[in-house]
Amino acid sequence: MSSFWRNWFNLFCLSLILFGVVLCGGAFEATSGAVRLILGFEGGNADFVFTPELRFALAVMGAVSIGWGVNLLAMIPATIALGARGRPFWNAITAGMVSWFVIDSTLSVLTGFGLNVVPNLALAGMYLLGLAGSGALKQRA
Repeated sequence: MSSFWRNWFNLFCLSLILFGVVLCGGAFEATSGAVRLILGFEGGNADFVFTPELRFALAVMGAVSIGWGVNLLAMIPATIALGARGRPFWNAITAGMVSWFVIDSTLSVLTGFGLNVVPNLALAGMYLLGLAGSGALKQRA
């Protein structure tokens, strides 16, 4: 795989981590500005009440996003190094992405935050473009 596509996947992982950091920022009033903007854009209302329960949920979702990004930051290079033998790992990563996308996007729409599908499409598209462009699934044993 070319260095361009390796860097592409690193950027993808780092974007997941950065998004997680933004979500974690919602745990405290002093650091909730960015997540307030995101929720305002996606829900059409910037006057959210940041209850302790919402702050907890944002912190947990942020931590999960950071963990997901860190995991993939380690797993993707290892999968690349396996060459054609890495296909089952690409399949597993892709299954995880599809699971996340379908569940997250469906629940976003059903809970009134349909615009969340836009960044979901961007993130899924970034992954799929990397997968297609790198030729990771075209390698033969």
